[in-house]
Amino acid sequence: MLNFDDTKIAFEYKSKKDLKKAFQLFTILKFPIVVSIGSKLVKLAIGLRLPINGLVKRFIFSQFCGGESVEECESRILQLKEFNVGTILDYSVEGQEGYDDFEKNKNEIIKTIRIAEKNSHIPFSVFKITGLGKSSILKKANKGIHHLNEEEKKSYDAISVRVDEICAEAYSLNVPVFIDAEDSWFQDVIDLLAEQMIEKYNNKTAIVYNTIQLYRHDRLDYLKKLHAKCKSLDCVLGVKLVRGAYMEKEREEAVRLEYIDPIHSTKEATDKDYDLALEYCVENIETISICAGTHNEQSSLYLTTLMNKASLPNDDSRIYFAQLLGMSDHISFNLSKNGYNVAKYVPYGPIKEVLPYLIRRAEENTSVSGQTGRELSLIQKEIKRRKSV
Repeated sequence: MLNFDDTKIAFEYKSKKDLKKAFQLFTILKFPIVVSIGSKLVKLAIGLRLPINGLVKRFIFSQFCGGESVEECESRILQLKEFNVGTILDYSVEGQEGYDDFEKNKNEIIKTIRIAEKNSHIPFSVFKITGLGKSSILKKANKGIHHLNEEEKKSYDAISVRVDEICAEAYSLNVPVFIDAEDSWFQDVIDLLAEQMIEKYNNKTAIVYNTIQLYRHDRLDYLKKLHAKCKSLDCVLGVKLVRGAYMEKEREEAVRLEYIDPIHSTKEATDKDYDLALEYCVENIETISICAGTHNEQSSLYLTTLMNKASLPNDDSRIYFAQLLGMSDHISFNLSKNGYNVAKYVPYGPIKEVLPYLIRRAEENTSVSGQTGRELSLIQKEIKRRKSV
């Protein structure tokens, strides 16, 4: 029987030393002021080229990342494989703005697709479109391609070509790929590009997945419209459903520019839309493949209930659960133990370039209601259990 409170299963893969280290980390993450000051100091130290990479790598990097390269992730892939948990290699560099960087990022993503094709325990690849082109171009294109001048149009076309090269490789090797959701001031153009790729490559099965953030009040409606469009084009819809990760930024920008906040006013409204999206996808499972990217126990349980009611097997290939490495192990490993398809996002990349991702993870753990407290209580429970046996 599925039980997310079973810490023996949740932390079986962690040594006593790793468990202690995780306890120390989440104890620190309890305090927002410490996270805020610490993040600023780390950024300053790296900016000044102080030798702190080793400290960052041992402490926070090892909790949330697989390594600095794909090769360094190999031990983590094998570790997760032992417990029938898949790996989603996520090249998590951010904030780059040069042509060479965009080409390098594209080639690295294609590399993960080729690795996944040879490894059944890497079920998906993933990328962010903002890693493939200038954010200023994407932000302007978000208002409509016609807003771009000729030079900007060339830059946008280059982004589109990179996206297509990635998806074409995924299609040729039969490796599903997620296009991640991002800030709302990029999302319309991301949706446009994702839909073009879905139409082009999802004619037989879901190869390209668009990501839908259900903390936005317009996304459940978008999911239904996107599905209707896919049916009219006779292609399969692939979607990754998440709640969302940019709430504070989104609210601040809406206030600053005086437009309607795109985020639900309450967490309850977000939870409701997320579960309604799960319902919709399971009801239409013949034409939708779904990845539930969530750290929420109730939504994870609800999806298993929906699957059971629809008489779908636990390992139905059209349904996956996914969580981030280093978080919500009680969900991931207990689901896997019960035969569900589960994968962990395993970010990787040079420490300096992955730093924005790590800081966001740290801040997320202080801002998400109950996240750090939940992780801590589960780790404490397992430490206590091990002492008693």
